[in-house]
Amino acid sequence: MTILIEQPEFVEVEEEKVCSEENENELVLDGGFVVPTTNAFGHTFRDYDVNSERRDGVEEFYRIQHINQSFDFVKRMREDYGKLGKVEMSIWECCELLNEVVDESDPDLDEPQIEHLLQTAEAIRKDYPKEGWLHLTALIHDLGKVLHLPAFGELPQWAVVGDTFPVGCAFDESIVHHKHFQENPDYSNPAYNTKYGIYSEGCGLNNVLMSWGHDDYMYLVAKGNNSTLPSAGLFIIRYHSFYALHRAGAYKHLMNEDDIENLKWLKVFNKYDLYSKSKVRIDVEKVKPYYLSLIEKYFPAKLRW
Repeated sequence: MTILIEQPEFVEVEEEKVCSEENENELVLDGGFVVPTTNAFGHTFRDYDVNSERRDGVEEFYRIQHINQSFDFVKRMREDYGKLGKVEMSIWECCELLNEVVDESDPDLDEPQIEHLLQTAEAIRKDYPKEGWLHLTALIHDLGKVLHLPAFGELPQWAVVGDTFPVGCAFDESIVHHKHFQENPDYSNPAYNTKYGIYSEGCGLNNVLMSWGHDDYMYLVAKGNNSTLPSAGLFIIRYHSFYALHRAGAYKHLMNEDDIENLKWLKVFNKYDLYSKSKVRIDVEKVKPYYLSLIEKYFPAKLRW
C-alpha cells in the first residue's frame, strides 16, 4: 500500500527588529515570537571566539571531533546504528531520557536538552499553529543525543553533537574551527579532499555521507520506523546541525531540487532552534497531551532505536 503524504506549504518568516525602546535588544519573528539577541551567557549566539566560560571547552570539543570524523568512521557508525537494535521505546520516553544530556558543543546553553526541545517546539507552535508536523519535528529533532547514554553505546560527545559536515569531499573553510581538520586522515587523502570528492554536481544530499551524530541517527530512527513526517520534517532532523550549508551557503553544488525546496523550511526552523534557547521554563505537563497526539499521528507507539 502506498501512503501519500501531503507536503507542507512553505511560508517565509521574516526577521525584523522590534521598534520599541523597551525591546531594543530583541528580535521578533512573524507571529509575535520575541527572542533575545544574546544567549544565556550574555553573548551573541554561536560566537565561538568570545571570551566566555565555555569557549575553551567548546574548541577542544571541535578539535577532537574534526580529527576523528572521517569517511571510514561514519560508514562504521551508520552500519552499526542503522540496525536499530539498541533499545525499544516510545518517542516521549526518549524525550524524558534526554534530561540526562547536556551538549558540550553548544556555546549558548547548558540546560538539559528537554528544555530546549520544548522551547523550540512551543515557539514554532505559536507562529505556525496549523503546522503540527513542524511542532513535532522541533520536539524530536535532538532526540538522537541519547547516543551519549550507556544504553546506546555511550558514544563520546564528538560522535553525538556539534555542527555536522559532509565526509568524502573537502572540508569547507566555513566549518567552525576548520583548522583542526588538518589532523583528520581524509584531509590529505586525494580521494576525499577535493570540492566534489566522491560525489557529483547535484547528486542530492541524500547521497552524501554526513559526519556521524544525533542528526543522522534520529533520521535513521524515523525512516526505519516508517514515520509519516513529510520530507521537510525529515530534512530538518537530518541537517539541522549542517550550519556550513544553511548559514554559510557551502556545499550547495551537491544539492538537488528537493534539497533546495526543503532547505527553505530548515532555514525557518533554524531561527527557532537557535534563538529560542533561554532560561525560560516550559510547563511540561501542560503541553504534553498535545505532543502525545502528534506523536501518535506520525509515529508508531514503540520504536526501534
